[in-house]
Amino acid sequence: MNIGFITPEYPHQKIKYAAGIGTSIKNLAIALVKKGVKVTVFVYHQNSNEVFVDGGVEIHSIKTKRFKIATWFFYRKHVQNYVRQIVKRNEIQLLEAPDWTGITAFMVFKVPLVIRFHGSDAYFCKLEKRKQKFKNFMFEKLALKQATAFIAPTNYASNETKKIFGLDKKKIKTIHYGLELENFENDTPVNYNKNTILYIGTIIRKKGVLELAQIFNKVIETNSEAQLILIGGDATDIKTGNVSTYSLMQNIFSAKAKEQSNYLGKIPYEDVKEYIKKAQVCAFPSFAETLGMVTIESMALKRPVVNTSIGWAQELIDDGENGFLVHPSKINDYASRIIELFNDENLCLEIGIAARKKVETLFDIEKNADINIAYYKSILNT
Repeated sequence: MNIGFITPEYPHQKIKYAAGIGTSIKNLAIALVKKGVKVTVFVYHQNSNEVFVDGGVEIHSIKTKRFKIATWFFYRKHVQNYVRQIVKRNEIQLLEAPDWTGITAFMVFKVPLVIRFHGSDAYFCKLEKRKQKFKNFMFEKLALKQATAFIAPTNYASNETKKIFGLDKKKIKTIHYGLELENFENDTPVNYNKNTILYIGTIIRKKGVLELAQIFNKVIETNSEAQLILIGGDATDIKTGNVSTYSLMQNIFSAKAKEQSNYLGKIPYEDVKEYIKKAQVCAFPSFAETLGMVTIESMALKRPVVNTSIGWAQELIDDGENGFLVHPSKINDYASRIIELFNDENLCLEIGIAARKKVETLFDIEKNADINIAYYKSILNT
């Protein structure tokens, strides 16, 4: 089998950006290669044109290109023409692309196109209850209309996207993202920095970071030793226009909370895993995800997670068994769960071990890669 992925990001030093989409694609791509599948990845909007191989995956960096008029259209056609050329040369049988921004709108391929619901702009606008630009909706709708089939990381993302765009449910398959579990081992889960909360993700309103600031204020009122560590890039706030959402968090923090919070910005991926191991609690009070890679990464490393209670999270965590689910708006309840874990080291260990077992059951990339392969084959044989 020979598969191609079209993506705006991928974790590699030669690629300018990587986040959840890129991480999930790389995890799958590497797992597919190990199972004998040939994989080509096309990464658009890059600084240069380059082809290289990483982990057995052939990666094509496609440079951003401006046109005198309608760059939104002609750059898509530019990417299409390049991909079509490599599809023919490499004998790629099937392409996969994300729903975000509808990159494959106006693209035509001679092989089946699968779109995976990493989260469209329309999806996030609905969850955040904000208005979407009409042209963005149309690009995404057109891209989805032209696809052969769809993959969703959770049933929640499947149902919401189906409703937004009026898709045929029969064409959607739910397949969870996965992790290479051998890269997420924690042999000493009893060793961590007490009273430490870790947040990983973009510092952006939709991730619940403003609520997290309020939550930390409450935690520190009860536990004066509490520390909050934040990892991820800062983002412009879509509601206020402020170029730094972290500055908005600082305005919310109490004096004590501000003193005991530490924003590290973006750090290397391997270092992030070490911070997860060292945290007593990981907190992800997001309002908008399709699954949330950092949640399952933290669970795999046997750390107790206090997560959002919204839709998708209910498919990751069984509340009270392998983590906790609390709506981000319930500041006192959220803080109480963190304090409960701070006060009970045995509970932290029990939740962490159970979290690892849940990840082994549902999010092992070796198992999920087989499910992807079977689904790809079903499309090719239709």
